[in-house]
Amino acid sequence: MPLYKEQGIVLRTMKLGEADRIVTLLTQGSGKVRAVAKGVRKTRSKFGARLDPFTHVDLLLYKGRDLDIVTQAEIITSFREIRDSYDRFAAGETILEAIDRVAQEHERSVRTFMLLLGALRQLAQTDEPPVVVDAFLLRLVALAGFRPHFSACASCGTPGPHMRFSVAQGGMVCESCRSGAAVRLAEATPPYLATLMDDHWSADAPDDVRREGSGLVRAFVEYHFDRPLRAWSHMPR
Repeated sequence: MPLYKEQGIVLRTMKLGEADRIVTLLTQGSGKVRAVAKGVRKTRSKFGARLDPFTHVDLLLYKGRDLDIVTQAEIITSFREIRDSYDRFAAGETILEAIDRVAQEHERSVRTFMLLLGALRQLAQTDEPPVVVDAFLLRLVALAGFRPHFSACASCGTPGPHMRFSVAQGGMVCESCRSGAAVRLAEATPPYLATLMDDHWSADAPDDVRREGSGLVRAFVEYHFDRPLRAWSHMPR
C-alpha cells in the first residue's frame, strides 16, 4: 500500500462510523480522490479543522484498494473568509458542487485544479460572490468541452454581434440558425459574459445585465451538466 504526497482542496466530507470521515478532494496531481480520515471526529483528532470543505492542504496518503487513507494534512490556505460570510459560503458551495460534478476520480487536470484554487482565492476577498461564481462556471463548462460562443454564431460561425442565445445550440445564434428556444438578450449581456469567461473575475455592468447573464449561465451549465446544482438555490442574487 504505497505512500504518496499530494496537495488538494477539500470538496466535501461524509461521516463514516463513529469517528471517521470520508473526504473528497480535488488534488493537483491525481484528480479527484476519496480518502478516509481516521478519528477526525474525535475531540483530540490530529486533523482538527484541516479537512473542512474549501481548505487547501498538503497531504500524505496511503493508496488503498477502494479508498485512500489520509495520514497527514497541513493547511496551506484555510479560506476562512469564505466560511465566515453567508454570501461567500453559499457561492463557494455552488463552486465545490460544480467541481465535484465535473471532476472524475483519479483523472488529472491541473487546469481544473488551478481554476478552482483561483476562484476560491478571488471569492475570499470579493464583495461580489455571484459574479465570481458566474465567471468560474463559464470557465469550468468551457474546460468540460462546452465553451459557449458569444462573438459568432454557434451553428454557422457567422461573425456577430447576434442578439439571440440558444442553450442547446451552444451560444449566440444568427437569425438564420436560431431555433424557437433561442432567447433575445440585452446588447450588453454577451460582451459582459465573454469578459468573465476570459480570465476576469469581475466586469462593469448594470444590475439587469448581471441578472440576465447569471440566469443564462445557470441555464447553460445545468443543461450541459444534465442536472441542476442544488447549492445554487441558496445563493443570494
